[in-house]
Amino acid sequence: MLLGKLKGAQYLLAECSPWDVFSPEDFSPEQKQLAETIDQFVSKDILPNVEKLEHQDFGLMINLLKKCGELGLLMLEVPEEYGGLDLSKATAILVAEKISRYASFTAAFMVQTGIGMLPLVYYGTPAQKEKYLGKLISAKWISAYCLTEPDSGSDAMGAKTTATLSGDGKHYILNGTKQFITNGGFADLYTVFAKVDRKQFTAFLVERSFGGISPGPEEKKLGIKGSSTTQVILEDVKVPAENVLGEIGKGHKIAFNVLNVGRFKLGAVVTGAAKAALVEGVKYANLRKQFGVPIGMFGAIREKIADMTAAIFASESLVYRLAGMIDDHLETIPKGGADYYDAYMRGIEEYAVECAIAKVFCSEVLAKVVDDVVQIHGGYGFIQEYPAERFFRDERVNRIFEGTNEINRILIAGNLFRRAEKGEIPLSREAGRALEYLSGSKDDAGDDSGILAAEKKLSRNLKRVFLSVAGMASEKIKGRLKDEQEILMTLADVAINIFALESAVLRAGKVMETLDGRGRNCLGAVIKVVSWNAAEAVALAARKAAFFLGEPKQLLDGIQRLTRYDATGLLQSKRQLADSALESEKYVFEV
Repeated sequence: MLLGKLKGAQYLLAECSPWDVFSPEDFSPEQKQLAETIDQFVSKDILPNVEKLEHQDFGLMINLLKKCGELGLLMLEVPEEYGGLDLSKATAILVAEKISRYASFTAAFMVQTGIGMLPLVYYGTPAQKEKYLGKLISAKWISAYCLTEPDSGSDAMGAKTTATLSGDGKHYILNGTKQFITNGGFADLYTVFAKVDRKQFTAFLVERSFGGISPGPEEKKLGIKGSSTTQVILEDVKVPAENVLGEIGKGHKIAFNVLNVGRFKLGAVVTGAAKAALVEGVKYANLRKQFGVPIGMFGAIREKIADMTAAIFASESLVYRLAGMIDDHLETIPKGGADYYDAYMRGIEEYAVECAIAKVFCSEVLAKVVDDVVQIHGGYGFIQEYPAERFFRDERVNRIFEGTNEINRILIAGNLFRRAEKGEIPLSREAGRALEYLSGSKDDAGDDSGILAAEKKLSRNLKRVFLSVAGMASEKIKGRLKDEQEILMTLADVAINIFALESAVLRAGKVMETLDGRGRNCLGAVIKVVSWNAAEAVALAARKAAFFLGEPKQLLDGIQRLTRYDATGLLQSKRQLADSALESEKYVFEV
């Protein structure tokens, strides 16, 4: 079944036209100019100051954020009536990707433009927006987001911070401790989540000037050392009643919906960081000599470079495809209505599965990339004088930020099953159809000719694997999903790799014929590597699920058949990608 614009999670049930997919090749001249502006800013203002920032020169950090304000980089998603530009999600994540070459600054920037500002944009009253947004988009004030507590990490609703209405009804009195707060040491405005009367989870806009709010000492961290990360301690903080953000008892809507945006944007941030790390690895491979020749001549190094390039291509394709999906959906919402932001947030929530996929897949791509870059550097990768060492330390937190990758995997599969139970996804029906292919009683009827035919067929077959295994899991663990995390995580791995593969194949199918012979060959090479990796990853996860479900005999043969991919020429494809990267000393698919 071929569909145009897909709803959330629908990619598992249908095919999409390449022409309905947004990719970096679709950037407008204005977006490309914005990307160039950010590249220049990072190269000129941020990277030369890394050493100072690593030693927590927060005055410099704040000045750099103000420079971002002068460049207009903090106002992209703010409504025009409050001084913003109200640009697309694709533009917002392009900025996130380009700003990402130094992780500590990126952390401060992403809080300021994301979780520190967007709750106000989405849920604030006109008076609240008028009062605070101008200060935030100029970085006159710095923002922070206070959700996590010492005893409630992934369990945000377990928060113990309290909010008690004063006798005269004019203030809420906040008490509690927040943990791991980025920008905590120097923020002026905190979005704080607390329970009114110890029951109603609610968000508050808390100015530092209110008194009673104090940052703890800076945490001694493994990575992102240049960012501020502290506890935020609230002791009888008097917050005016008009500073309640959203509705009393509805703080969970703010917390979880904003996290969807954060996961999506993190996918872009880590993709940009992976590109930066790859460049350092490639340059070093050309420079470093062993046995009289550059180490980039050795197959062991070249394969790492090829694999990194392919993984980044999949990561980039995935995150910009998702940006286009969200933008397409948001464009259908009429602006100006009283319930505009309610519909807007429902539009983003529609793609909660894909947002979690972006977070997991892209962060794990970065993890593999920085590990390989350290390995390419050998002993020097362990030395602080080389950026590889910092890349390695800074990467690790991305698999914890915005919900751990384990939590996000459970969210992906759990969300899919919940949608099926509500009738939003015809899982049982489609699983029954897929089982016909898994059992071999029905063959793929897709067109085996044309551009990327084998990869398109692989994508269809992997979806059948997912549907077959998920359908069987739904029958066996119905009613106790939350107790079967191991099974949910294997199903999530299948769904994640399908979205990544299909995004890369759709992108390639759209642009292949616009390239010259060399460009087409390079694009074909990267798709072959991406497809091989996806087929192997899905086969592994699906086989594990089959054994977890106790149904290996019924599933294993079909899984083996449907995950089969003819990767003839794989070595030549990897060598071609390595040659292109080493020759250009860049990520070769950069637009």
